[in-house]
Amino acid sequence: MLNKGSDGSPMVFEPAYVKLAPGDTLKFVAADRGHNAESIKGRSPEGSEDFKGKINEEIEVTFDVEGWYAIQCKPHFAMGMVMAVEVGDADVPEDFLEGRIPRRAKDRLEAAIASAE
Repeated sequence: MLNKGSDGSPMVFEPAYVKLAPGDTLKFVAADRGHNAESIKGRSPEGSEDFKGKINEEIEVTFDVEGWYAIQCKPHFAMGMVMAVEVGDADVPEDFLEGRIPRRAKDRLEAAIASAE
């Protein structure tokens, strides 16, 4: 979780896309202060558990359920600070990017998904 990415983009997760096997654990590191990692409600597979890290703290999350997860930094969600996690070999749900989501966040999630293909 960074204030500025390697390409100069502000407020980013690097990488913006991660592919895991079911049961893998991902560590979210707040390299810069003022960030957290948490699941975006309604944008994770059925049967998975939501998570919410505290500001300025690392969090380790084990992803047991196959599917796609959208992750946000809550304070910077409107600025597009999001990432996508694919667990297993799942198709992106048709409604993954539907509903209320800030434009910048949606654009970055679309780019993260595209990088997976």
